[in-house]
This record gives sequence, structure tokens and C-alpha cells, in this order.
Amino acid sequence: MDLLTELRTHRIVAIVRGDDADAALRTVLTLGEENIPLIEVSLSGKEALGVIRRARATLSPTAPLGAGTVLTAPDARAVHEAGADFVVTPAVCEGITEAKRLELPVLAGVMPPTDIVAARRLGADAFKIFPAAQAGGPAYLRALRGPFPATPFVPVGGVDTEAAHEYLAHGATAVGVGPPLIGDAADGGSVDALRTRARAFRDAVHRPKRAA
Repeated sequence: MDLLTELRTHRIVAIVRGDDADAALRTVLTLGEENIPLIEVSLSGKEALGVIRRARATLSPTAPLGAGTVLTAPDARAVHEAGADFVVTPAVCEGITEAKRLELPVLAGVMPPTDIVAARRLGADAFKIFPAAQAGGPAYLRALRGPFPATPFVPVGGVDTEAAHEYLAHGATAVGVGPPLIGDAADGGSVDALRTRARAFRDAVHRPKRAA
């Protein structure tokens, strides 16, 4: 899987984390139906490995399915065995090293520039600015692009539709979105409401960009 190509094409990573494994699976499948195919199932959700296995068995073999909150080497091995195509970490951690050993692409969580350099040395493929809103939002991304102009950044945390468009206008490769997109769908909430939010986000990330 070419993670960078997927990020540049789809421009949004949907982050699924829920207390109801069946609802989380429905959420993953619904997002795929709504043409938001780049999906991360967080290990902090209920029965997350089972959700990944079931989703992998149901989705198209070419659908990119990721695992999030991968912190440790055992986490990386478990999600690899479950069928994840890529790994997302919340920080610079051993999950990156083990995922790369397993030839899984990694979206690594970073905050200050030191993290970016450290994650790059470990082989990270793209860099998740987390938590983006608390770090300073689009202005922080703009500042990072000075010393790291060609680095593929994916802001995550507090990203609504307008923020998504703004981050992309300021050079983000993609954005990661959890609750503003997923809502309560992964806990058993309305799938119809999820479809409405998915369409709004899809429109926002593919809207023509304003100049940065």
C-alpha cells in the first residue's frame, strides 16, 4: 500500500473509535459506501482487533484499512495479523519501528519539530500533527511548513469541515477526523446522520483550495 498516494487522493482519514463493536463495523462499512475509504480503527475502541478483522473480510481487498493508537511492538504485530494495511500512532513510539519492520506504512503522531525529526529517522511515511487544534490550528501548520516544506502533514484533533478545508489550503496532505465525522455512529447512533456528515466532509476536502 502506498500511504502517501492514498492520503493525497482521498484527503481525509476517518477515525473510528466506539464502545459497540458491531456499530463500529457498520460505521467503517458506511464510510466506505460514502466514498471515504481511508479509515483508521483505533485500538482504544471496544474489540478493535475484531472490528479490523471483520472489516478486512468484508471490504474490497484494495480498500485501505488502518489501525490507530498503535503504541507498542505487540500492538503493531496484532494489527498486522488482524489485516491492517497501515498504522497510525499518537506519538513517536516503538509502534513505528515494529510496523516498519513488518513493512506497514506509518502515519506517526508528532507535535514539536523534534518529534518530526525523530519519527522521520524511524521511517514514518507521513506525520500526524496531534492534537492539531491545541497546537495552534492552521497557523501552526503554516509555521511548520517553513522548516519542513515537503513533509506530508495530516492534522488531527478538533477538525470540523471548515478547519479541514483551511488545513488543506495551508498545505496539509490530508486531515484526520474523528468525532466531528463519526458522531455517535460507532456507539450505535444514526447511520443516516453519519452519511450526511460524510458527504459534508467529502465536499469540504475536495473543495477548490484558497491560496495559502
